[in-house]
Amino acid sequence: MEPYRKIGRPHNTTSKTVKIVPVILCGGAGTRLWPLSRKSLPKQLLRLGKHSLLQETVLRARGDEFAAPLLVCADEYEHLVRDQLTEIACEPARLIVELLGRNTAPAAAMAAMAVADTPDSLLLVMPSDHYIHDNAAFIAAVREGASAAREGMLVSFGIEPTTPHTGYGYIHAGTPLEGKPGCLAVERFVEKPDARAAQDYLLTGEYYWNGGIFLFSPQAFLQELAAFRPDMLAACQEAFAGAKRQPGRLAPTMEGYKVIEGDSIDYAVMEHTDRAAVVPVRMGWSDVGTWEALWEQTDKDASGNAVKGDVFALETTDSYLHSENKLLVTLGVENLVVVVTEDAVLVASREHSERVKDVVVRLKVDERPEVSHHCVSYRPWGCFKSVDRGDRFHVKQIVVKPGAKLSLQKHWHRSEHWVVVNGVAVVTCGEHTFLLNENESTFIPAGTVHRLENPGKLPLLVIEVQSGAYLEEDDIVRLADSYGRVESPAGDGTVTGGNRPDHTSRGCHHVHSKPRRRVPRLSAGMERKKSGCCT
Repeated sequence: MEPYRKIGRPHNTTSKTVKIVPVILCGGAGTRLWPLSRKSLPKQLLRLGKHSLLQETVLRARGDEFAAPLLVCADEYEHLVRDQLTEIACEPARLIVELLGRNTAPAAAMAAMAVADTPDSLLLVMPSDHYIHDNAAFIAAVREGASAAREGMLVSFGIEPTTPHTGYGYIHAGTPLEGKPGCLAVERFVEKPDARAAQDYLLTGEYYWNGGIFLFSPQAFLQELAAFRPDMLAACQEAFAGAKRQPGRLAPTMEGYKVIEGDSIDYAVMEHTDRAAVVPVRMGWSDVGTWEALWEQTDKDASGNAVKGDVFALETTDSYLHSENKLLVTLGVENLVVVVTEDAVLVASREHSERVKDVVVRLKVDERPEVSHHCVSYRPWGCFKSVDRGDRFHVKQIVVKPGAKLSLQKHWHRSEHWVVVNGVAVVTCGEHTFLLNENESTFIPAGTVHRLENPGKLPLLVIEVQSGAYLEEDDIVRLADSYGRVESPAGDGTVTGGNRPDHTSRGCHHVHSKPRRRVPRLSAGMERKKSGCCT
């Protein structure tokens, strides 16, 4: 592949022919919003309002001047990202699925190479976990920046500071760019300052918060990456060339990603290039990086409290109060953050909310599972929730999405009892496949191959009771899977006869309630069992 430095600067085109491709970066764990944000469900996927921050980001860049978005996400979040896009009727142009996080510069390089067949496009690179109150101001700033980006400039967006914030990097703006209204030259990018320097920046009026949003052509970014980080570009090119490709999906291999040395767009390119520009904008921006920041962006009651969930606040002022599933009562307190989840409670002063990340570090040292996992665990087929657990038993609530199915699997050390609470299930147990209706149950002995499917159009709710000597999630042998978690000889997620283990006389014990309700028509090869055992 030719070095991108040899490619000429992008030619000028009119705004009518240039489509802006939103590139949405779905990385980051957001540990300062623990216990809501965790590794299994990070900040950008949380529903802090009507939509998640990811959905808000996608909706922010819609219209005739924008192409379908391109998203870069970790493979463990792909199913959650796709579900959230479906909820807002968004069909992405492509998902670039990362097996390893390598920061924003490699992600932007992958996106730039992915749109190489549309050289007149511009890339609008945005984090997925930021909040913007005034979307009209944001779109106006993008339009101003497009004039410079079409001329080969790498445009950043400088947030007009409202306080001497020490938690953000800054952009020192220079003189206006001729013929490009609203665009200024960049003097330098500045690291997070101390309090005194931040106050000086605020007084000069020449410094802006670096919001981490960029606009450039794919050629311009790759040219500058070739100039300043040729090693990174070469590694990205190799990973891109060897990526697994499916319609709407590109997944660089682990081998390709391992050799990429990660870095941010700022460090890799923007701090070195002479083609940087900045568009100052006041748009009510926040990175929602702390509970204090979330309190500032949330509507409040007459006492200054931001309240979500079942909360009773008496003589309470200027606090953030959030409860997911329990009654939260406060009395005679002020300036607090109180967050109640099913398995953890955070109580902190608002002024110390940025130090929650230090708490997370300590909990990681102690290997507390609450750091990474919620009580609800999400899977491509749906989710499950731990209801109760004790010595040799574990009770779960399982929800299977319409048309979805779990992997064909077995467990060596545990048996399972399934009770259908809502919907109709298709159950595979050993050599038998049958329907289970509401209020019916079945037993899956340890070592028996089994599967749970939802053939209906509504979610399937099942209560599962596990029993045995070992009940951890790693006691699973997947034989077939619809979501790429196991390879099959046929390559289609099916299992050939030779892949199935030998079945013994151990079968499933299937219990029906009376009276029976009408059930869907059976597919070919499916059994409808009468009352009694499935042997």
